[in-house]
Amino acid sequence: MAATPLPDVPPLTAELREVRRAGLVRLRGRALPALESAAGALTDPAARTPGAAVETLLRHAVSRLDAGTLRTAAEYTLGLAEGTRDWPASDRRARAARVYGVSVERFRKDHEVMVLGQVAEHIVRLVAERAGASGGASGTEPAGGTHRTVRVRAGGRSVTLTLHVHPVDLVRDVDVIVSPANVHLALPEPYKSSVAASLRRAAAVRGVTGDVLDDPLHHELRAWAAAHGVSGRAVLAGTVAATGAGALADRGVRRIYHAAVAVPRAGTNDYDVLPSDVTRATSRALAVLAEEHTRFLPPLRSVCLPLLGSGRGGLPYAVSLAAVWAAVEAELARGADWDVHFVVRTPEAAAQVERIPAGVRPAPDRRAAR
Repeated sequence: MAATPLPDVPPLTAELREVRRAGLVRLRGRALPALESAAGALTDPAARTPGAAVETLLRHAVSRLDAGTLRTAAEYTLGLAEGTRDWPASDRRARAARVYGVSVERFRKDHEVMVLGQVAEHIVRLVAERAGASGGASGTEPAGGTHRTVRVRAGGRSVTLTLHVHPVDLVRDVDVIVSPANVHLALPEPYKSSVAASLRRAAAVRGVTGDVLDDPLHHELRAWAAAHGVSGRAVLAGTVAATGAGALADRGVRRIYHAAVAVPRAGTNDYDVLPSDVTRATSRALAVLAEEHTRFLPPLRSVCLPLLGSGRGGLPYAVSLAAVWAAVEAELARGADWDVHFVVRTPEAAAQVERIPAGVRPAPDRRAAR
């Protein structure tokens, strides 16, 4: 089969501007040849519906952007942030400008050009990776797929883990998602790009205009702190607070376990995370799952774990995974029958999870000792 030609950045960028103006709900019927060609190189044509393949392509490309202002601004600009797909273009641009703390006009002339250019470059890379992996043939999932299975041994038996390589707010039909938290159980602002912010945003209850009507994760965490006598003060690292999932219940997620692993560093915006606290929090999350699973119908059984502490906490992926896996392996080895999932954003993190069968050994990294 002939090799897939790589798209050019300028026409992709021009069509991304059209997507920004139209919004995701109005993609059907629009002429977007460069984006459609790139989407066609990554998706089985028989599985595509008008507009859906392009939206999937955009989500994969944006998930490749650096976590922080760049990715968050791209999500708002293109209507990929939860609840914004039907927002007017002017509202999405205004919200993206707020991410950078600049005026709408400055964002339009400078930051937006940069953001869309970065998305276009990652689309080219996705197509190049697919062409390299398949010799030019179209595949069913971009860049190795967003869902993979990893077979491991634990306690003398074979266990299958599910690996999700996409933003956490795209997780579906998993009973429990473990969310990293700081020891004050204070959630980040929903416009940020961390795992906790993404879950807060996705769990929010919104009206027909996209306005937030309720912020359930924030309110339930405050209620949990009051009920346990820790309002206004830090909990011990490794503590896990269980809450409902808010609007994520519509996607099959029933509980969020907030794992306190990040300790704010006085006088800075940084955090310290110890691998031992990550192991303790993971173990506690699985213990809470055991306590709660029969309280629901059907019982809770599946749990999804990010690489705790590998974001703002600064732990290398290998160090975080080793700390998380130590608790998971111990639980599985004693015969627990949980359906375990991992969710990561980058190919590098995914590669670490896929090394579990060979034994996870954290690579030396000076950040791990912070």
